[in-house]
Amino acid sequence: MWDTSWGKIATFAGFFTNIGPGAGMADPDAAELFHAILEQNEINTVFQPVISLTDGTVIGYEALSRGPQGSALERPSVLFETAQRLNKLWELELLCRTAALEQAKYMPPDKMLFLNVDPKIIHDVRFQKGLTTDLLDKYQLDPTGIIFEITEKTSVEDYRSFRRVLDHYTGQGYKIAIDDTGSGYSGLRMLAETRPQFIKMDMQLVRDIDKDHLKQALIKAFYDFAILTNMKIIAEGIETVSELYTLIDIGIHYGQGFLLQKPMPQFLDLRPDIRELIQRKNKQKKKETFYTAITMPVGEIARCDPPHNPDCSGAQAIEAFNHNLSLRGIPVVEDGRPVGLLMKDRFLANLATQYGVAIYMNRPIRLLMDRDPLVVDYHTSLEQVAKLVVARTDDTLYDYIIVTKNESYYGVTSVRRLLEKTTQLEITRAKHCNPLSGLPGNIIIEDKINRALDGKSDFSILYFDLDNFKPYNDTYGFEHGDKILCLTAEVIRQQLTLLGPPDSFIGHIGGDDFIAVVHSANVDQLCQAVIDNFDLRIRGFYTEEHLTNGFIIAKNRHGREERYPIMAISIAVVTSKGRKFTNATQLAEAAGEVKKQCKLTWHSCYKVAE
Repeated sequence: MWDTSWGKIATFAGFFTNIGPGAGMADPDAAELFHAILEQNEINTVFQPVISLTDGTVIGYEALSRGPQGSALERPSVLFETAQRLNKLWELELLCRTAALEQAKYMPPDKMLFLNVDPKIIHDVRFQKGLTTDLLDKYQLDPTGIIFEITEKTSVEDYRSFRRVLDHYTGQGYKIAIDDTGSGYSGLRMLAETRPQFIKMDMQLVRDIDKDHLKQALIKAFYDFAILTNMKIIAEGIETVSELYTLIDIGIHYGQGFLLQKPMPQFLDLRPDIRELIQRKNKQKKKETFYTAITMPVGEIARCDPPHNPDCSGAQAIEAFNHNLSLRGIPVVEDGRPVGLLMKDRFLANLATQYGVAIYMNRPIRLLMDRDPLVVDYHTSLEQVAKLVVARTDDTLYDYIIVTKNESYYGVTSVRRLLEKTTQLEITRAKHCNPLSGLPGNIIIEDKINRALDGKSDFSILYFDLDNFKPYNDTYGFEHGDKILCLTAEVIRQQLTLLGPPDSFIGHIGGDDFIAVVHSANVDQLCQAVIDNFDLRIRGFYTEEHLTNGFIIAKNRHGREERYPIMAISIAVVTSKGRKFTNATQLAEAAGEVKKQCKLTWHSCYKVAE
């Protein structure tokens, strides 16, 4: 796999197998220089960090080799091709490997070292004689921190013996990474036969992945495969923030690229500004777990496409579209504010008319741009934007949506992206919701409570519990019991909507336990309204006989028959007064104590913790 600056070449040699020994004579000067490099050990080794895309930490370094700086053999491609022609690939490979391992003693502790190796080199008898182990012993390095990075650009003819050799090394603690996955001869079979610990995605799949839905689908497929097989993906060639963000959204574990850190002679850490970007994006991603289409701002899914000035020519617009084939439109901005939108299909349709090229190629794009595109503020919810989109005419339905922030151009998003994110949010929310009531479950509940604790405004936590639910369930059956749970959820939700603040929250802990987060310390009216409505509506779920008697007869936990009153609801309330709680656990314990006091009463009631 070639590095974009100097043509990345594996530390282990062998890529030029199509150039057989003696296939052409090497330049005498190059041959002399090459022999001098071998004799004087003049190999320069640089190291590029492999970064966690979860928290921005460095997990290891890839060793890359090149010839003496400023020489004719500085470029790895030229250096290794010369070694191939001189039939000195093994000697050069050994020198590169030795130089890398010698420098590894300066590597920060607990980091891995990625050493590139060609499949044909692994079969070499000299490679299998334990020279690498001897070098590790010499420099006091642990095999468990060494990853053999195997390029897939050279074919493997005998997978059975190749697998046997790999097992020999993994048995000693070495790990395996497959390089350039997604290109070359047999990527999928290579993965199936070698079963590596790491999969390194080819940089061509990473390039412009933020704009290419096909590449995103491919990487997502590899990610799903990696999850099922307990492998880790490393995305190579990350060069833009948009590429980085897209990879984080997909869930890719690790990354390399010039954006993160260039290969250098030193073992450098990640740039602080990039680490901050990674951490901030992951916080945002975690926050999306608790977003809905109603609460998520459209600015979160906008991409910052470079805008054009209305005086740009048609030729410049064509150049922009040709440079990025996935680009469907160009935002037109003047003095920082959006003034139009040039969609590719309509622009090309105008050029295709008689004299269209002659008229528009050298004239400003303001003549053809849509002067009234859909422009929304960063904080507009996805749901609101979706409503605005479907209100457009058919011919503009799929035009880009321009996003502003503080009234200035911020970016664009597509209708496709809007629909994808809305669907994703609904799927994610469904994962964390109770399947019966449809209310958010424990993960979202805990997040809401922690947010309330971290905030400065007053709040109340209302813990709802049904009294005598189990004997009702035993007497009337689970189907009727489920209807009671849905009724309870409906009653609480309705009263929160009528009497609670707009940002009130209700969750279903499980069974007959519900919880609400209300950003107000005064909830007496709300609690009483819930009780009144519940007590009224619960009567519709009992027979006339049970209502007349005021109880049902059911067996208790000891198997003895006992009278149980008509079901009631208890509400334990804990408020932020005094700010005596620091975490959700403390708050839950306090609510539990209040609930015990409520249970002493045989009718619906609420109690506020003192």
